[in-house]
Amino acid sequence: MSKIDMSVDLNGLVLQNPITVASGTFGFGREYGEYVDLNRLGAIMVKGLTLEERKGNPTPRVAETPMGMLNSVGLQNPGVEAFIKEELPYLSQFHTKIIANINGNTIEEYCRLAERLSDTAVDALELNISCPNVKEGGVAFGRDPEMVHRVTRCVRQSTPKYLIVKLSPNVRDIGEIAVAAEEGGADCISLINTLIGMSIDIERQRPVLARGIGGLSGPAIKPVALRMVYEAAKAVKIPIIGMGGIANDQDAIEFLLAGASAISVGTANFINPYVTMEIYDGIADYLERKGYQSVKDIIGKLNFS
Repeated sequence: MSKIDMSVDLNGLVLQNPITVASGTFGFGREYGEYVDLNRLGAIMVKGLTLEERKGNPTPRVAETPMGMLNSVGLQNPGVEAFIKEELPYLSQFHTKIIANINGNTIEEYCRLAERLSDTAVDALELNISCPNVKEGGVAFGRDPEMVHRVTRCVRQSTPKYLIVKLSPNVRDIGEIAVAAEEGGADCISLINTLIGMSIDIERQRPVLARGIGGLSGPAIKPVALRMVYEAAKAVKIPIIGMGGIANDQDAIEFLLAGASAISVGTANFINPYVTMEIYDGIADYLERKGYQSVKDIIGKLNFS
């Protein structure tokens, strides 16, 4: 049994280890329960929630690409009330943190979701600011620093829950966006969400996805994600959960060295449902081999000399 301390303290949210799973890639946990001991995960970021049930976008809404995948699922979910009643009791039986990913089309919707989840067993909220702001012409909240600050501040005032803000990579300056979230009251930031991409069927001369454009994830985006985590870590003092193309323990260690205090595994879960446990074991082996006592010893230790 390894004596390595794998726990991390994300500014008040203590995880038994730095391995989490990205929202939308792990359902509500029970879908992977037969493959993964959920008690061994640091946290589960559940499928994105909205106030009301959503059926999602028309199919096809997922497409494979070289070294990744495109998705335009459209936040299909049963709504927050169904989650609280049907899914949360199941998750609560495990020794892992529960992070609810919340989504809205207006600031008011975000705040109502935060308020509703405040009195539940959820350990933290992850604010997905890649959603379109319908009151501001449909532009995503996460692209404008002022809007990032406003929505973060409103949600911060609406709940005592630990607050993570999930950042979009589709911005001019990720450091500026990260600072806006921090100054708005975020306890932590997570990044990156998917890049915007497209795939075309040349025989039909039509987009592969029914909606045309979708979010690109998987190994193809890892170098971009790694760079953005590094830049964000230099810009803010709050902890970072790094994600984007993590498929093995080496990828995860790179994110920790770049400044992430925890990591989130997404698309790789679809390919290998055991990947999170393999990553855990790989990180522990690396730390032992290098003579470290704790995973915290390598966070932000990227060396340029």
